[in-house]
Order: sequence, then structure tokens, then C-alpha cells
Amino acid sequence: MSRNDQSKPALMRYLPLALIAVIAAIGAFTLRDYLSFDALRDNREALIAFRDSNYLLTALVFVAAYVVIVAFSLPGATVATLTGGFLFGLFPGVLYNVSAATLGAVVIFLAAQWGLGARLKDRMDASEGMVRKIKAGIDDNQWSMLFFIRLVPVVPFFVANLLPAFLGVPLFRFVISTFFGIMPGALVFTSVGAGLGAVFARGESPDLGIIFEPHILLPILGLCVLSLLPVAIKTFTGKKDLLK
Repeated sequence: MSRNDQSKPALMRYLPLALIAVIAAIGAFTLRDYLSFDALRDNREALIAFRDSNYLLTALVFVAAYVVIVAFSLPGATVATLTGGFLFGLFPGVLYNVSAATLGAVVIFLAAQWGLGARLKDRMDASEGMVRKIKAGIDDNQWSMLFFIRLVPVVPFFVANLLPAFLGVPLFRFVISTFFGIMPGALVFTSVGAGLGAVFARGESPDLGIIFEPHILLPILGLCVLSLLPVAIKTFTGKKDLLK
């Protein structure tokens, strides 16, 4: 077998992740004006009219577009969440938002896991010293780690998608922790989106900093602490991860 033939499998492994990176870079410079709050405000009447006459198609197109935005790390995820609330209300808007975001996250997770995840996991499993101890600690507390990085507002969404792939987290755990871990933040922004009609009528912009207000942030941080409770219990009792 030639050297070129041997390199083909490696190239195929890295292709999906490389494609995502390229599209994300292009989208960051070309789509920012189209996936913005101003674009939503300027096209709100056309969007509402289309939804009223084609509700199912609108929902399908919205979910598909949201999946693409998240899967390729395009700008506009926050605006997409607001749009879900604006078009569909808090419910079922939040279900559309969370489902689409989870599907998009799975695309990145699988691309990263296929390209680099397995190799990094094997290297960490074969390592010694501190690296091995850190990896063992993560393996013993995967559920807690996954929910924690989803609930902390300062952790970028794409980082929370890539890190589990590089650490060998099973797909099932990733999907469940993503769906429920992003729910609190999605509820906040979908609720803001559901009230955009009144905001547009006043000629104002939504307060996207609402998630950092104490009455919103403190309960989310409380959930972060709660996600670490199994780790604390294990530390004091010596038992294995209670959520395994």
C-alpha cells in the first residue's frame, strides 16, 4: 500500500471537522448582518405572515436553520433563540430551540469525536502521572462535568461541544446532558423572544444581559452547584459516580 493510500483514512477523519471550521470562519465574516437582531426586526412582519400561512413549514425551516447555525458555529445563535420565542411563543418555542441546538451540537460532537476524539482518548488512557489522574477523575464524574459546563454561562457553546468529544464521552450522555443542560438558558432567551412584539412596538432592543441579572443568574448558578453534588457525595463517601 502506498503512502498516499495510508493517509486517506486520516484525511477522511479530519475532513468533517475541517469543513466545520472553514464554514464557521466564512460565516463569521459574511452572515453577521443577516443573522442579527436588526434583520429580525426589519423582517418581522414578513416572518409572522409566513408563519401564519405556513406554520408547519415555518417550524421545520426554523429548526433546520438553527441546526445549521449551531453545527457550523455560525454567528446568530442568540438571535435564533429569540426568533424561536418570537415566532412560536415560550411553548413550543423553547422545545424547538433546545431540540435544534442539541442536534447541531451533536453534529460538532461527532465530527470532533471521529476526527480527534478517539486518538486523544487513547493517548490520555495510555498516559501516566497527573494526566492519567485527571482523566480518571473526569471519567468517574462525567455527568457532573457535562451538566456543569452546560450550565455555566461563561463557557462558550462550541467549547462545551468539543470538550466532551475529546474526553471520550459517550454520545447518549452528551445528548441528554446537552438537552437538559441548555434548557434553563433557553427558557430565559425564548421568554425574551416571546416578548419581542411589544419591544418592537416601542422601538427598543431586547435586554440580552438579562441572564446575568441576579434573579436569573443565581438559580442557574444554583443548578451548577447542584450538578457537582454527586462529586461531593463521592468525595465524602468514597462511592463511585452516583449517576452512572
